[in-house]
Amino acid sequence: MKKHNYSAGPCILPQEVFEEASKAILNFNDSGLSILEISHRSKDFVAVMDEARALVLELMNLEGKGYQALFLQGGASLEFLMVPYNLMKVEGKAAYLDTGTWASGAIKEAKAFGETVVVASSKDSNYNYIPKEYTIPSDASYFHCTSNNTIFGTQMKSFPTTDIPLVCDMSSDIFSRDIDFSKFDLIYAGAQKNMGPAGTTLVVVKEEILGKSGRTIPNILNYEQHITKESMYNTPPVFAVYTSLLTLRWLKKLGGIAAIEKINESKANLLYSEIDRNPLFKGTVAKEDRSIMNATFLLENEAHQELFDSMWKKAGISGINGHRSVGGYRASMYNALPLESVKVLVDVMKELEKNI
Repeated sequence: MKKHNYSAGPCILPQEVFEEASKAILNFNDSGLSILEISHRSKDFVAVMDEARALVLELMNLEGKGYQALFLQGGASLEFLMVPYNLMKVEGKAAYLDTGTWASGAIKEAKAFGETVVVASSKDSNYNYIPKEYTIPSDASYFHCTSNNTIFGTQMKSFPTTDIPLVCDMSSDIFSRDIDFSKFDLIYAGAQKNMGPAGTTLVVVKEEILGKSGRTIPNILNYEQHITKESMYNTPPVFAVYTSLLTLRWLKKLGGIAAIEKINESKANLLYSEIDRNPLFKGTVAKEDRSIMNATFLLENEAHQELFDSMWKKAGISGINGHRSVGGYRASMYNALPLESVKVLVDVMKELEKNI
């Protein structure tokens, strides 16, 4: 039976990406070698890295605008550290918006480098909304926000205009919607949501903001070093980068970010409409802040849980259990999840209503 994969990450990837990647595991570029065993310095893999980095900037419409794309390691969690290391000035401060678990993790790391101002937080309501009214200090080294909150199901629909560098963790909604990426000075994202398997992290940074912190930065944590070495400062995660390239090619062939955004909106609208219509379910976050990537919802009556769980499992649905911080259910609808899978889940929700 086909599985409808709603896993929050690592998550679903396009079927054609799996097929192409599996061929490369056996024989990459007719070299007689596996992608898993070739040298990262080989001509074949250098071409992969160069194309992947270029395609990121092309899809984001950042070509020729002073940005560099890097494929690094350590996940978004290491970026929580690298961002203040590279950007927060000695004796300076940084500003953060606290909208969930990962935002608060980034705040914790920043506090080790200097004054960390939390301009607003939705922690008081278990992160079920995005704060709207806040002031960003003009003397901060940068402002950091998290565009989409995987655990709680909220998403920023707009971003502030500020004269200081704007930094964003886009781990769970990168490449999912068409926004003006040039508003941001640094974007980072773990690959395991919309790009590829776990193991690599994308960083897109405007070069002009670097080298101004006054800190001595270890080379492995220094963005300028990684730019100079073209993401080859140390051995990169070859397979994760290659699979990310395949996913980026798939997205471009589909029509780019604008095309996938329409599909993602259709999926989200279908599911949220059923959550609002069906008296057995309720959403967990403010409607205006609902994520198109991660829909979180609850049963109105937990007595129906056993029946509902058995029904969606029987339908071949996987990975919709909610995070322990929220409970209930979480349907992650990343780029590669087809509309067909959302229809299956909605049909199960309707069937439950009929059976109660």
